[in-house]
Amino acid sequence: MGLGGMGSAAVSHLASRGRRVLGLEQFLPPHNRGSSHGRTRVIRQAYFEHPSYVPLLRRAYELWHQLERDSDQELLRLPGGLMMGPPGSEVFEGSLRSALEHGLPHEVLDARGIQQRFPGFKIPDDTVALFEPDAGMLFCERAVVAHLQAATRSGADLRFEEPVLSWSTRNNGSVEVRTGRGVYTAEKLVITPGPWAPQILSDLGLPLAVERQVLFWFQPHGGVQPFAPDQFPIYIWQSKKSSVLYGFPAVDGPEGGVKVAFYRKPTSELCSPDTVDRRVREDDIAEIREGVRDFLPALDGKLIDATTCLYTLTPDLHFVIGAHPSHPQVTLAAGFSGHGFKFCSVVGEILAELAMEGRTRLNIGLFDPLRFKASKPS
Repeated sequence: MGLGGMGSAAVSHLASRGRRVLGLEQFLPPHNRGSSHGRTRVIRQAYFEHPSYVPLLRRAYELWHQLERDSDQELLRLPGGLMMGPPGSEVFEGSLRSALEHGLPHEVLDARGIQQRFPGFKIPDDTVALFEPDAGMLFCERAVVAHLQAATRSGADLRFEEPVLSWSTRNNGSVEVRTGRGVYTAEKLVITPGPWAPQILSDLGLPLAVERQVLFWFQPHGGVQPFAPDQFPIYIWQSKKSSVLYGFPAVDGPEGGVKVAFYRKPTSELCSPDTVDRRVREDDIAEIREGVRDFLPALDGKLIDATTCLYTLTPDLHFVIGAHPSHPQVTLAAGFSGHGFKFCSVVGEILAELAMEGRTRLNIGLFDPLRFKASKPS
C-alpha cells in the first residue's frame, strides 16, 4: 500500500524475488501530494543523526548504483557535501562522529577553508564543517519511476488511482485490503503510507506528527554558474539559532534556479495531507530569505519555483520499520522524519526480507515500532 519512494522500492525488491506482487497507490506517480517529489534529495553517509545509519547507507548506495545500471539513467550525482555549523553543533559533531566511527573519507574545514573552496558562503568566523566527497543528490521522481518500472519488468501488478479504504487480517492468517474498486486478499501486506501514516496506522497509536515544509528555487544574483555541480556541493547548515537549512548545486539549467529549503524550521506547522495549506505564502518566502540572506547572499534573488512537501515526524526523528506488533503478516515503514528518501533503495530490500523471511540481515533495532510504548511511564 503506497507506491511513493519506499513503496516503489518495496514492490521492486519483492517482485525481483519472484513473488506475486500487487501494488496499490491512490495517485498517479510520481505525484506531489506526499514526500517523494521536488526533483532532488540529499544523499550522504557521514550521518549526523546517528552512526547506526551508516551501514544502511553503504548498502543504499550499492542499490542505487545497481538501479542506475538497470534503468540506464542517472539517479545519483555526487559533487560532495558540506555539513556546517558552529563548534559543538549537531550537524558538524554528529557527522564527524559517524565519519570517524565508520572510517568514511572526509575533511574537516574551518571558516577560511570553506570560503576558499566555496566562496559563495558568507559564514561566521567560528564555523566548522565536515566535507564528505561521496555526498550528493538523488533525483527523486526519477528514482520512484525507475523502481516502479523495475517492479513491472519483474511481473508486479501495479494499480494507480485506487485508494485503499481499509485493511484487516483474517482468522486463517491472510490479509484483506479493501479499495474503492474491490477487495484483495494476500498472505502478506507491506504498508508504506507516507504522511497518511497517522490514519492508516491509527491502531498502533504511534506518536506521529505531519509537518508542512516548502521547497524553494531561487535564481541567484549573477546566474547559476557559480552553483554548477563541479564547483558547488550539497550542504547542510545549522545556524546558531538552531534552524537547519540545506541546499543543492544548480542542476536544472541556466533558468532552473538553485534549490534550498529548511530541514529543521524555526517554526513548525503541523497538518495532515488533507488539511495542509499547499499554497506558497509570503511568510514562507520571507522566512527562507531570512535564512539564506546572511550565509548565502547570492540566493536572495528572484523566486522562480516552490512546492510544499510533508515530513512525517517521530518524537526521536528515527524511522519506524518492522512487523506490525499485533499482526506479524503485516510489515510497515513510516515516520521517516524528513530524512528518509536516500534510504528508499535499502528500505525496499529490508521490507522484502521482513515480509518474506520475517527478519533482515541489516540492523534496524533503532527503528522498532514498539520503542515509544516502552518509553511511556507506567
